Amino acid sequence: VLAMTELPLPKPMPGWVLMRVRAFGLNRAELFTRQGDSPGVTFPRVLGIEAAGEVVAAPGGEFQVGQRVVTLMGDLGREFDGSYAEFTLVPAATTFPVDTNLAWSVLGALPEMFQTASGSLNHLGVRAGSTLLIRGGTSSVGLCAAHIAADLGATVLSSSRDESRFDLLRDNGVHIPLLDASLLSSLVRAHVPDGVDAVLELVGASTIPDSLTCVRTGGTVCMTGILGGSWVLDDFDVFGRLGNRAHLTSYSGTAADLDLSAFNRYLKEIESGNVSPPLGRTYRLEDVAQAHRDMEANQAQGKLVVVND
Repeated sequence: VLAMTELPLPKPMPGWVLMRVRAFGLNRAELFTRQGDSPGVTFPRVLGIEAAGEVVAAPGGEFQVGQRVVTLMGDLGREFDGSYAEFTLVPAATTFPVDTNLAWSVLGALPEMFQTASGSLNHLGVRAGSTLLIRGGTSSVGLCAAHIAADLGATVLSSSRDESRFDLLRDNGVHIPLLDASLLSSLVRAHVPDGVDAVLELVGASTIPDSLTCVRTGGTVCMTGILGGSWVLDDFDVFGRLGNRAHLTSYSGTAADLDLSAFNRYLKEIESGNVSPPLGRTYRLEDVAQAHRDMEANQAQGKLVVVND
């Protein structure tokens, strides 16, 4: 149901930034909105919760014309039209300057991915010496989180349903790749007998009960993603699954959670060749419907990006 159309150029106003969209990453949140699973979103709507590009106008003086910026979240693509466009009007508060000469196809992949990965790890309290399991590890957020956690000094376990992708996990900082066959606890405890400190749950509600058995007493499972398509726990035995041994939380984050200095350091690491971000296929704007088909069919190997040339 995604269709190309012509709309008037958004009119700049104080507190907002008119942005020329050079590239944007695709996110499952947009997939779920398209499917009708985002309560409160009215249609028609220009989707897109993140973008990279250049400032066309900033009436409030927050940015210079031509300045490179990224934007993310803040109801972009939900309460108001988003980034699946040549131009978009976004709040200055959710727009950030970036110091980089990276290609747009690279920069466009990074804002939401980095914010989600780093924000989740902060929420879990991952630090040097932590043991972390990433469930859904070959997703773009999972690969980014593995790199960040390993760089912090954590021991990273990560799962995939495809053993042929273990090298991809290792290349992104994973110390112990695991084959995810729905029950991971025995594999996890073969390496960490008492259970890991934290689980970053990117598959969703379907694997949460098993993920809770992977953590140590007092450990935490954080549900951030819903790669499995389900965010509702059916017939969940709270006392049986949690008792006094585990904590269950979730993370959705906001643009305010983006650590801009850390993000710019990450960009410099990519520029220097020290980091290879998990990038997938790039598309043109007119091909965004096909990009959604590929995302929905789980054909993405890395972050999918649309580039406006």
